[in-house]
Amino acid sequence: MADTWLVVGLGNPGPRYELTRHNVGQLVVDELAARMGASFSPQKQANARVAEGRLRIGGAKLVAAKPNSFMNVSGGPVSSLAKFFKIDPDRVIVVHDELDIPFDTLRLKAGGGHGGHNGVRDVAKALGTPDFVRVRVGIGRPPGRQDPADWVLDPFGATERKTLPILVSEAADAVELIVEEGLVAAQQRVHAPKA
Repeated sequence: MADTWLVVGLGNPGPRYELTRHNVGQLVVDELAARMGASFSPQKQANARVAEGRLRIGGAKLVAAKPNSFMNVSGGPVSSLAKFFKIDPDRVIVVHDELDIPFDTLRLKAGGGHGGHNGVRDVAKALGTPDFVRVRVGIGRPPGRQDPADWVLDPFGATERKTLPILVSEAADAVELIVEEGLVAAQQRVHAPKA
């Protein structure tokens, strides 16, 4: 399965969390599935929903996944999917929200620490390595004294919602770049200052 990538959007299950900041990773995976013309179906062994396809004819195969577990215990489903589809950790892309990056900003990296993100921590633990690719979607820090734990579970604000479709699309573009051109080339494009 050398040309297969597992792309996981982290988030929480159920309608209550659908459009919250914590679920931005799942919105990105929804966008990728739409681009492939694929729909999600249950993958019971992994406790996840999966959409499989290719972004273009002859391109790499993507397994787009949304765990049914809560964010902080995402590792089990990710590890089960990687084993089921025989995908090595360096071909796993985890898309997640990031408090320490301003809203409307993307950062790409492979490996390293979890930065206090419990979902990423659990994935690294379950995979037995932190060496997977992360597409970090900036949601920014909460205003004033609001608890970050509450902030991530709030829906995006009205102003953010105007920009959100563009951010989600750009994050999906970043995943495509990683798959097609490699992480370094994708970082050079994504991290370049916007004109």
